[in-house]
Amino acid sequence: MKTKDEVILEIRGESIGMITATSSSEEKFQNQTLRPILKFQNDLFLEVFRNYAIKQKGVFFTLSPEKKMSYVENAIQRDIKFRNSLKGMVIGIFTISEYKEYILNSSNINKRMMNLLIERIKSQIQLFEE
Repeated sequence: MKTKDEVILEIRGESIGMITATSSSEEKFQNQTLRPILKFQNDLFLEVFRNYAIKQKGVFFTLSPEKKMSYVENAIQRDIKFRNSLKGMVIGIFTISEYKEYILNSSNINKRMMNLLIERIKSQIQLFEE
């Protein structure tokens, strides 16, 4: 029987992005762990964001495309509860060794994680048209 970590790595897929000998440990973690998780969880992130926007009185859906971009950024950067929820959705798909690496530099990895997620949602903003 496969271990949980083996199954997690199998369903997430391969690294996304270049990893070279000069890549920093954070860059390696981003490309080997964060990007595949964000891609794997993409549909869930979109639905979670849609639900968040609805719960915030639906104002998001009336905004211009430029203001929607700012809204996404502000929601993820400033709403700590929402941010922590998104972070948990990523961390929950770490292997044990990835988690151990994460806790050594969680602050910088969290910044990368949230920036990648913001860009991912912003790049799919058209999916939120009513």
